[in-house]
Amino acid sequence: MARHATLKSALLALLCLGMLTVLSASPALAQDDEAAAEEARRARYERINAPTDSLGFGVTANDSAGLYVEVPERRTGLMGLVERSPIANTGFGKLFLKGGNFMWWLLIVALIGLVFIIERGITLTRAKVNTRKLIGTVITTLKTEGVHAAAEECQKWRGPIAAILYSGLQKADRGDEAVEKAIGTAGVIEMSFLERGLVWVSSVANIAPLMGFLGTVSGMINAFEAIAQSDQVNAKLVASGISEALITTATGLVLAIPATLAYNYFVSAIDRFTIEMEEAAMELIEALDSLKS
Repeated sequence: MARHATLKSALLALLCLGMLTVLSASPALAQDDEAAAEEARRARYERINAPTDSLGFGVTANDSAGLYVEVPERRTGLMGLVERSPIANTGFGKLFLKGGNFMWWLLIVALIGLVFIIERGITLTRAKVNTRKLIGTVITTLKTEGVHAAAEECQKWRGPIAAILYSGLQKADRGDEAVEKAIGTAGVIEMSFLERGLVWVSSVANIAPLMGFLGTVSGMINAFEAIAQSDQVNAKLVASGISEALITTATGLVLAIPATLAYNYFVSAIDRFTIEMEEAAMELIEALDSLKS
């Protein structure tokens, strides 16, 4: 049960952070909605009461065109929620809005990667102990006080090294073969615990760039559709589509790079644990053989 507590704590922390963000954004959303409604009413009033050229008061067509207020199209759905929140005024919020709907998928991928990176980092840090001190203490206790006292000493330590030593000592009275089998079984269990969740970190490193490239394709499709529907090709017309393409690609790469680094670090840490477990198992078997002789 204790091994699942770290992942649950990480998920709970992210959930609480999301709830605090939504609650803090709610008053601002209400104010922004009222401001948008007031802006729309003022624009309608100015359009209705604007002077026309037919009255002949020296207002030209060019002058009257400036009296019409353009109301920017406001997004709906989840993007509208982000646009009306305080986050929209930050650099991240602006890029998120420009990136389009694929940014939501990239955000989900980022959250999954963050949860498992934090959980694996905490787990591997807690599993790390002074291996030489642990083995020396257990072997010394085994030679001076016996198998039972050495097993109790193992229970005072955390981590996979202490676990495999404890499993071997539990079978010490059944011979070397039983000890080796118990150590091997415990080693497999501990390795699976250390490697748990790494597949998700690896998946984030692989999926994030692909998701970004998919957003790139979507952005280019939107850009060419805008060109096809327009009578005149305007750089501003296609800029949003190209911007969406570049932002999603950059976001996917930004997510993939730290996920790859974290995955490689975790794999190297697990390799070190593997070597230490093998050394501890060999020293324990040698100590048990020396007691018999």
